[in-house]
Amino acid sequence: MPRQKKTAIVTGGAQGIGKAISQRFLKEGVNVIIADIDEEAGEEFLEKAKDKQKEQVHFVPTNVANESSVANMVMETVDWFGRIDYLINNAAMANPVNDPIDEMSLHDWEKIVSVNLTGTFLCTKHTVPQLRLTDGAIVNLCSTRAFMSEPHTEGYSATKGGIYALTHALANSLGPDIRVNCISPGWIEVRDWQKESKAKVPKLRPEDHKQHPAGRVGKPEDIAALAWFLCTKEASFITEVNFIADGGMTKKMIYLE
Repeated sequence: MPRQKKTAIVTGGAQGIGKAISQRFLKEGVNVIIADIDEEAGEEFLEKAKDKQKEQVHFVPTNVANESSVANMVMETVDWFGRIDYLINNAAMANPVNDPIDEMSLHDWEKIVSVNLTGTFLCTKHTVPQLRLTDGAIVNLCSTRAFMSEPHTEGYSATKGGIYALTHALANSLGPDIRVNCISPGWIEVRDWQKESKAKVPKLRPEDHKQHPAGRVGKPEDIAALAWFLCTKEASFITEVNFIADGGMTKKMIYLE
Protein backbone atom coordinates (compact mmCIF):
# COMPACT_ATOMS: atom_id res chain seq x y z
CA MET A 1 0.00 0.00 0.00
CA PRO A 2 1.15 3.61 -0.64
CA ARG A 3 2.49 4.30 2.85
CA GLN A 4 4.51 7.36 1.87
CA LYS A 5 1.32 9.33 1.24
CA LYS A 6 -0.49 11.25 3.92
CA THR A 7 -3.56 9.52 5.34
CA ALA A 8 -6.96 10.81 6.43
CA ILE A 9 -9.69 9.12 8.44
CA VAL A 10 -13.18 10.31 7.49
CA THR A 11 -15.89 9.06 9.83
CA GLY A 12 -19.25 8.69 8.17
CA GLY A 13 -17.24 9.00 4.99
CA ALA A 14 -19.40 6.90 2.66
CA GLN A 15 -22.42 9.18 2.27
CA GLY A 16 -23.47 12.83 2.35
CA ILE A 17 -20.94 15.46 3.33
CA GLY A 18 -18.53 12.74 4.46
CA LYS A 19 -18.57 11.20 0.98
CA ALA A 20 -17.69 14.54 -0.60
CA ILE A 21 -14.84 15.00 1.89
CA SER A 22 -13.52 11.51 1.16
CA GLN A 23 -13.59 12.17 -2.58
CA ARG A 24 -11.87 15.53 -2.21
CA PHE A 25 -9.02 14.10 -0.15
CA LEU A 26 -8.57 11.26 -2.64
CA LYS A 27 -8.43 13.83 -5.44
CA GLU A 28 -5.66 15.63 -3.55
CA GLY A 29 -3.64 12.39 -3.44
CA VAL A 30 -4.28 11.54 0.21
CA ASN A 31 -4.93 7.99 1.38
CA VAL A 32 -8.42 7.77 2.88
CA ILE A 33 -9.92 5.44 5.46
CA ILE A 34 -13.72 5.37 5.18
CA ALA A 35 -14.90 4.71 8.76
CA ASP A 36 -18.63 4.14 8.42
CA ILE A 37 -21.25 2.01 10.16
CA ASP A 38 -23.14 1.45 6.88
CA GLU A 39 -21.38 -1.46 5.19
CA GLU A 40 -23.50 -1.24 2.05
CA ALA A 41 -22.52 2.40 1.57
CA GLY A 42 -18.87 1.70 2.35
CA GLU A 43 -18.56 -1.15 -0.13
CA GLU A 44 -20.38 0.91 -2.74
CA PHE A 45 -17.88 3.74 -2.27
CA LEU A 46 -15.00 1.32 -2.88
CA GLU A 47 -16.64 -0.10 -5.99
CA LYS A 48 -17.11 3.34 -7.50
CA ALA A 49 -13.65 4.67 -6.65
CA LYS A 50 -11.68 5.63 -9.73
CA ASP A 51 -9.11 3.06 -10.87
CA LYS A 52 -6.14 5.21 -9.91
CA GLN A 53 -7.63 5.80 -6.45
CA LYS A 54 -8.43 2.20 -5.52
CA GLU A 55 -5.11 1.70 -3.74
CA GLN A 56 -5.63 4.98 -1.86
CA VAL A 57 -8.89 4.06 -0.15
CA HIS A 58 -9.87 1.42 2.41
CA PHE A 59 -13.20 0.87 4.14
CA VAL A 60 -13.36 -0.12 7.82
CA PRO A 61 -16.85 -0.79 9.24
CA THR A 62 -16.93 1.39 12.34
CA ASN A 63 -19.36 2.26 15.09
CA VAL A 64 -17.95 5.53 16.42
CA ALA A 65 -19.99 5.16 19.63
CA ASN A 66 -18.18 1.91 20.50
CA GLU A 67 -14.64 2.27 21.84
CA SER A 68 -13.41 -1.15 20.73
CA SER A 69 -14.73 -0.52 17.24
CA VAL A 70 -12.92 2.83 17.08
CA ALA A 71 -9.69 1.38 18.47
CA ASN A 72 -9.81 -1.40 15.87
CA MET A 73 -10.38 1.12 13.08
CA VAL A 74 -7.37 3.18 14.12
CA MET A 75 -5.14 0.10 14.36
CA GLU A 76 -6.29 -1.05 10.94
CA THR A 77 -5.54 2.38 9.51
CA VAL A 78 -1.95 2.21 10.75
CA ASP A 79 -1.60 -1.37 9.53
CA TRP A 80 -2.99 -0.47 6.11
CA PHE A 81 -1.33 2.88 5.41
CA GLY A 82 1.32 3.24 8.12
CA ARG A 83 0.35 6.70 9.39
CA ILE A 84 -2.48 9.11 10.24
CA ASP A 85 -2.25 12.78 9.29
CA TYR A 86 -5.85 13.99 9.34
CA LEU A 87 -8.97 13.09 11.28
CA ILE A 88 -12.31 14.32 9.97
CA ASN A 89 -14.96 13.74 12.65
CA ASN A 90 -18.03 13.79 10.43
CA ALA A 91 -20.17 10.83 11.59
CA ALA A 92 -23.44 12.01 13.12
CA MET A 93 -27.13 11.32 13.36
CA ALA A 94 -30.14 13.61 13.56
CA ASN A 95 -32.66 13.38 16.39
CA PRO A 96 -33.97 9.77 16.41
CA VAL A 97 -37.44 11.27 16.85
CA ASN A 98 -38.70 14.83 16.91
CA ASP A 99 -40.56 14.45 20.18
CA PRO A 100 -41.06 17.34 22.59
CA ILE A 101 -38.44 17.29 25.33
CA ASP A 102 -40.94 16.02 27.92
CA GLU A 103 -41.70 13.03 25.68
CA MET A 104 -38.17 12.24 24.52
CA SER A 105 -36.88 8.97 25.97
CA LEU A 106 -33.57 8.70 27.76
CA HIS A 107 -32.61 5.99 25.26
CA ASP A 108 -33.06 8.35 22.31
CA TRP A 109 -31.15 11.11 24.08
CA GLU A 110 -28.25 8.82 24.95
CA LYS A 111 -28.17 7.38 21.42
CA ILE A 112 -27.61 10.73 19.73
CA VAL A 113 -25.10 11.84 22.37
CA SER A 114 -23.15 8.59 21.98
CA VAL A 115 -22.82 8.95 18.21
CA ASN A 116 -22.38 12.69 17.76
CA LEU A 117 -20.42 13.75 20.81
CA THR A 118 -18.93 10.62 22.36
CA GLY A 119 -18.02 9.41 18.86
CA THR A 120 -16.01 12.57 18.24
CA PHE A 121 -14.25 12.12 21.60
CA LEU A 122 -13.42 8.45 20.99
CA CYS A 123 -12.06 8.94 17.48
CA THR A 124 -9.93 11.84 18.68
CA LYS A 125 -8.67 9.92 21.73
CA HIS A 126 -7.47 6.97 19.69
CA THR A 127 -5.90 8.92 16.81
CA VAL A 128 -4.00 11.51 18.86
CA PRO A 129 -0.85 9.37 19.40
CA GLN A 130 -0.52 8.95 15.62
CA LEU A 131 -1.44 12.56 14.81
CA ARG A 132 1.31 13.79 17.13
CA LEU A 133 3.85 11.95 14.98
CA THR A 134 2.74 13.72 11.81
CA ASP A 135 1.90 17.24 13.10
CA GLY A 136 -1.63 16.36 12.14
CA ALA A 137 -4.92 18.19 11.96
CA ILE A 138 -8.44 17.46 13.19
CA VAL A 139 -11.57 18.88 11.60
CA ASN A 140 -14.82 18.37 13.50
CA LEU A 141 -18.18 18.75 11.80
CA CYS A 142 -20.29 21.03 13.96
CA SER A 143 -23.49 22.69 12.67
CA THR A 144 -25.25 26.03 12.59
CA ARG A 145 -27.77 24.18 14.80
CA ALA A 146 -25.29 24.68 17.63
CA PHE A 147 -26.21 28.38 17.50
CA MET A 148 -29.81 28.41 16.21
CA SER A 149 -32.61 25.86 16.44
CA GLU A 150 -36.02 24.65 15.38
CA PRO A 151 -38.46 23.05 17.84
CA HIS A 152 -37.75 19.56 19.15
CA THR A 153 -34.13 19.29 18.08
CA GLU A 154 -32.59 19.40 21.56
CA GLY A 155 -30.46 16.29 21.12
CA TYR A 156 -28.89 17.32 17.84
CA SER A 157 -28.38 20.95 18.86
CA ALA A 158 -26.87 20.01 22.22
CA THR A 159 -24.40 17.56 20.70
CA LYS A 160 -23.31 20.00 18.04
CA GLY A 161 -22.86 22.67 20.70
CA GLY A 162 -20.73 20.15 22.57
CA ILE A 163 -18.58 19.59 19.48
CA TYR A 164 -18.03 23.34 19.20
CA ALA A 165 -16.81 23.48 22.82
CA LEU A 166 -14.80 20.28 22.48
CA THR A 167 -13.01 21.77 19.47
CA HIS A 168 -11.55 24.77 21.27
CA ALA A 169 -10.72 22.65 24.33
CA LEU A 170 -8.84 20.15 22.17
CA ALA A 171 -7.02 22.88 20.27
CA ASN A 172 -5.61 24.17 23.54
CA SER A 173 -4.73 20.72 24.84
CA LEU A 174 -3.17 19.35 21.66
CA GLY A 175 -1.41 22.39 20.21
CA PRO A 176 1.06 23.09 18.82
CA ASP A 177 1.49 19.49 17.63
CA ILE A 178 -2.09 19.08 16.38
CA ARG A 179 -4.38 21.78 15.04
CA VAL A 180 -8.13 21.44 15.72
CA ASN A 181 -10.89 23.35 13.94
CA CYS A 182 -14.56 22.80 13.21
CA ILE A 183 -16.97 23.55 10.39
CA SER A 184 -20.61 24.47 10.91
CA PRO A 185 -22.56 23.78 7.72
CA GLY A 186 -25.93 25.34 7.10
CA TRP A 187 -28.39 23.98 4.54
CA ILE A 188 -26.39 21.47 2.51
CA GLU A 189 -28.33 19.39 -0.03
CA VAL A 190 -27.21 15.78 0.39
CA ARG A 191 -30.07 13.70 -1.01
CA ASP A 192 -28.13 12.87 -4.17
CA TRP A 193 -25.01 11.99 -2.13
CA GLN A 194 -26.53 8.95 -0.42
CA LYS A 195 -25.97 5.30 -1.33
CA GLU A 196 -27.86 4.17 -4.43
CA SER A 197 -30.69 2.53 -2.48
CA LYS A 198 -31.44 5.83 -0.69
CA ALA A 199 -30.36 8.53 -3.14
CA LYS A 200 -32.99 10.94 -4.46
CA VAL A 201 -32.92 13.72 -7.01
CA PRO A 202 -33.05 17.04 -5.11
CA LYS A 203 -36.14 19.14 -5.68
CA LEU A 204 -35.17 22.67 -4.77
CA ARG A 205 -37.35 25.68 -5.39
CA PRO A 206 -36.12 29.10 -6.55
CA GLU A 207 -37.09 30.52 -3.14
CA ASP A 208 -34.87 27.92 -1.43
CA HIS A 209 -31.88 29.42 -3.19
CA LYS A 210 -32.99 33.05 -2.94
CA GLN A 211 -33.27 33.02 0.84
CA HIS A 212 -29.50 32.53 1.00
CA PRO A 213 -27.47 35.74 0.69
CA ALA A 214 -25.00 33.67 -1.36
CA GLY A 215 -27.80 32.94 -3.82
CA ARG A 216 -28.00 29.16 -3.52
CA VAL A 217 -28.37 26.16 -1.25
CA GLY A 218 -25.07 24.59 -0.21
CA LYS A 219 -23.44 21.54 -1.75
CA PRO A 220 -21.35 18.85 -0.03
CA GLU A 221 -18.42 19.94 -2.18
CA ASP A 222 -18.49 23.33 -0.42
CA ILE A 223 -17.78 21.71 2.93
CA ALA A 224 -15.24 19.30 1.45
CA ALA A 225 -13.22 22.20 0.03
CA LEU A 226 -13.11 23.92 3.41
CA ALA A 227 -12.18 20.71 5.23
CA TRP A 228 -9.31 20.17 2.81
CA PHE A 229 -8.03 23.74 3.21
CA LEU A 230 -8.00 23.41 7.01
CA CYS A 231 -5.67 20.41 6.68
CA THR A 232 -3.17 22.09 4.35
CA LYS A 233 0.03 23.96 5.19
CA GLU A 234 -1.69 27.16 4.07
CA ALA A 235 -3.88 26.83 7.18
CA SER A 236 -0.99 26.18 9.58
CA PHE A 237 -1.74 29.37 11.56
CA ILE A 238 -5.41 28.47 11.99
CA THR A 239 -6.59 26.51 15.00
CA GLU A 240 -9.43 26.64 17.55
CA VAL A 241 -11.78 28.24 14.99
CA ASN A 242 -15.36 27.43 13.99
CA PHE A 243 -16.05 28.17 10.33
CA ILE A 244 -19.69 28.80 9.44
CA ALA A 245 -20.45 27.71 5.87
CA ASP A 246 -24.12 28.52 5.40
CA GLY A 247 -24.41 30.93 2.49
CA GLY A 248 -24.91 33.77 4.98
CA MET A 249 -28.16 32.45 6.46
CA THR A 250 -27.28 32.77 10.15
CA LYS A 251 -26.52 36.47 9.72
CA LYS A 252 -29.71 37.24 7.83
CA MET A 253 -32.54 38.91 9.73
CA ILE A 254 -35.91 37.36 8.90
CA TYR A 255 -39.20 39.21 9.41
CA LEU A 256 -42.57 37.56 8.87
CA GLU A 257 -44.94 39.68 6.78
